[in-house]
Amino acid sequence: MSTLKVATIQDTSGNNSSTPAGIASGTAKAWVNFNGRDTPAIRDSFNVSSLTDVSFANYEVNFTSNFANANYCTVTHARANSGGGGRLISGKGTPTVSKYHLQSVNTGNNHEEVDEVNAAFFGD
Repeated sequence: MSTLKVATIQDTSGNNSSTPAGIASGTAKAWVNFNGRDTPAIRDSFNVSSLTDVSFANYEVNFTSNFANANYCTVTHARANSGGGGRLISGKGTPTVSKYHLQSVNTGNNHEEVDEVNAAFFGD
């Protein structure tokens, strides 16, 4: 295996550049798109080993490679095919380096399964 060490990465025009550290800290370390109804199942993912159906509208995203600490940033989105009102995906419990617990709720703060859950995780 070869290692390429550089201080700056630039596009071919020389107008856009970044450092390896900027790329490493500014890209998602893990992300997942999954079906949140009935039997939850991953549609696509990066650095996610599995999804655990904890209980109704509660899911655990298990990472393939652990984070360095549990102080990472999580960005989530929910989509439902039917019904009015908003759906929210929120964290539940304390995050760990190896997994993150999500729950799906509606604007009435009632647990509700949704057609699509997306989550991206940023950190070390």
